[in-house]
Amino acid sequence: MRAMVFDGRSAVLTERELPDPAPAPGQILIDVHACGVCRTDLHVVDGELAHPKVPLVPGHEIVGTVAALGEGVSGFVRGERVGVPWLGHTCGHCRFCASGHENLCDAPGFTGYTIDGGYGERTVADARYCLPLPTRYSDVQAAPLLCAGLIGLRTLVMAGDAERIGLYGFGAAAHIVAQIALHQGRTVYAFTRPGDTSAQQLARRLGAHWAGGSDEPSPASLDAALIFAPVGALVPTALAALAKGGIVVCGGIHMSDIPSFPYAALWGERRIASVANLTRKDGQAFMRIAQVVPLEIETTVYPFTEANRALGDLRAGRLAGAAVLTMTA
Repeated sequence: MRAMVFDGRSAVLTERELPDPAPAPGQILIDVHACGVCRTDLHVVDGELAHPKVPLVPGHEIVGTVAALGEGVSGFVRGERVGVPWLGHTCGHCRFCASGHENLCDAPGFTGYTIDGGYGERTVADARYCLPLPTRYSDVQAAPLLCAGLIGLRTLVMAGDAERIGLYGFGAAAHIVAQIALHQGRTVYAFTRPGDTSAQQLARRLGAHWAGGSDEPSPASLDAALIFAPVGALVPTALAALAKGGIVVCGGIHMSDIPSFPYAALWGERRIASVANLTRKDGQAFMRIAQVVPLEIETTVYPFTEANRALGDLRAGRLAGAAVLTMTA
């Protein structure tokens, strides 16, 4: 099979011919149709996440069909469409797994980071962590649901019953979670990279009450601020926009250093929290929502052999919505 491979030294992926993987007991072999390009993929290839599997096939927003079943697998049939998310394995017995917090597992495996992912024609995955996908979305539309959607929803849930929500960084995750928040009757304010008029136009088209640059003051006092951009300086900015009792939720896996800020910015029972990974329950809950809510998924499509161009466009902020690699484009 052909795949784009990270060698652990250069951020430029190399196209290689690799042996077709074979499913071990409990795994399924998947013919990959589409794979989303997530900012976490950038953090991996740019060396911001330590100890990736090397060599590595990146990609953790995988949509494909079951090609073969490993020993002991039930609940799937050949030809069935499945999704493979970031969480690829947990130990099942640490105190976090035992208490329903498998996203915090002490010995996890992550697709496209410690486990080969979807920037290739085929992959294998632990069947227990694969997800059924809503039929209303094409392969390309479904791919961003598997991380941008899942992490976006977990971030929104941590905001509780917040009514006025600010989204900082209006990319793949924010443009999905904005639609869910609006469906729930909340008011959305979109804060983009300064000068990013395309993201601001997308936010307004999707129903945001206001959209502007993150360098602009918030037009309203926020009950929650959800940060998806990996920019630590946005934390004190978001705190300054919060009402008393509000929360800042950092939805990314990596962020630049957060600058110091006065205690007065936090006082008033304002809080800061982070989101770590996801659980299988998160995935199932999100897919139920995505089946009911007709989400508009904004995508830019690339052949998988042009993964470096997709990563470069994401790195440079040239994308509105999500980038998706396809095996046939």
